[in-house]
Amino acid sequence: MDEIQVGLIGYGTAGAVFHAPLIEATPGLRLTAVVTRDPARRDEVSARYGAEPVSEAAALWGRCDLVVVASPNRTHASLAAEALDHGRAVVVDKPFARTAEEARAVTRLAAAKGLMLTVFQNRRWDGDFRTVRRLVAEGALGEVRRLESRFERWRPAPKGGWRETGGPGDAAGLLYDLGSHLVDQALQLLGPVTHVYCESDVRRAGVAADDDTFVALTHAGGARSHLWVSAVTPSLGPRFRVLGSSGAYLKYGLDVQEERLREGRSPAAAGFGEEDADRWGVAGAGDDLREVPTEPGAYLDFYREVESALRAGGPPPVTPESAVEALAVIEAARRSAGERTVVRVG
Repeated sequence: MDEIQVGLIGYGTAGAVFHAPLIEATPGLRLTAVVTRDPARRDEVSARYGAEPVSEAAALWGRCDLVVVASPNRTHASLAAEALDHGRAVVVDKPFARTAEEARAVTRLAAAKGLMLTVFQNRRWDGDFRTVRRLVAEGALGEVRRLESRFERWRPAPKGGWRETGGPGDAAGLLYDLGSHLVDQALQLLGPVTHVYCESDVRRAGVAADDDTFVALTHAGGARSHLWVSAVTPSLGPRFRVLGSSGAYLKYGLDVQEERLREGRSPAAAGFGEEDADRWGVAGAGDDLREVPTEPGAYLDFYREVESALRAGGPPPVTPESAVEALAVIEAARRSAGERTVVRVG
């Protein structure tokens, strides 16, 4: 196989800010075609990437080895299945699907076809989360007892669009959006979940989907995760507060990679994922705290692992089964919020 030809479905925020730049920066991958009907976006994909703008996903099947699904959430599973039916490997943006069962069906199809399927849970490669994983692996915090994790923003005026006005059939709202990352990180760090409790609200006028949600997870190993996603937080809490039996890790501020991608910086540039020292977190216990250098963020590693999996036949960077597990937790959280009760998972 020479260059792997990549077709991208969708050129909104996910496609334009994340996928296209990462694909371009990955040796062995070539962005060949992009599905978008917007005239300005069509011009951009041609000028910036030399990719052909096309109007329909069906135009990709005969020219691409790998299809990346970055379309609205409600179409993720159906487009992934269509690509697999046409013999294409697939990367699908999060959330993988609207329901765990919908995601399981796509996973079974990929297995039956013998094709690679993976989910873009890029926040596993955030520098701060990589730092948490390193500290836990080194035993620096002792036994982790509680993970506090937040994606909070202050956006009192709605931006509009289906993410805010859509319903469950659209997989709209922050629980599906940013919550997909927080739940995935909690599962990766602390393992399977047995019980879920959720409080979910719509705080802003003109918004139909959740914009202020809290989720509490009880993990099978005994640890607990407390997760917040909100667009209406006038004073932001720490991005991470991880409490262990012998120490804690506290970190404010978001990973730098999204900010730099939005600025147009290449993810292949030297120092792209490195964070300045004034943004580092601290670890320790009581008054004995030390600064902890943040691990470099590494979104590019996701597509490097995709390229390697396609060439060498190894595992994908994110197994679809792990994304199914996260969706099962999100479904339990939605049920918990609706019924105002704790929901058992599994």
